[in-house]
Amino acid sequence: MRGGSKAGTVEVKVEWDLRAMRQLQAAAAEALERTANDVLTDIRNSQVVPKDTGALEDSGFVQIMGFVASVVFDTPYARRLYWHPEYNFRKDKNPYAQGLWMDMYLPGGEKETFIRDTFAAHFKALSKGLIT
Repeated sequence: MRGGSKAGTVEVKVEWDLRAMRQLQAAAAEALERTANDVLTDIRNSQVVPKDTGALEDSGFVQIMGFVASVVFDTPYARRLYWHPEYNFRKDKNPYAQGLWMDMYLPGGEKETFIRDTFAAHFKALSKGLIT
């Protein structure tokens, strides 16, 4: 032992930069909102929502509570159409119309990294210069 300290011990002093932490938290909140809006836009652009008059697709909106974002389709029949992929959806207006149209973002789905990658890109852009 040297200098009176015990072997295997380390002293660490941490000083939190609260201003920077608040800026990073604000950047994360903004990145979350932008990501959720990008998901909604991607769903619409993918033409997967069943469409007759367009009311179901137009009812889509983003809802954010704390750090949880939801993409919501709010018509009386949205749940029924979403949970019944066996329905024979018309394809003249949205050629890829289907039930379970948001499952493509889940693990194993064709766009499983879309949300993570989109959030990372937004957060990186928004937090640029905040981290030194």
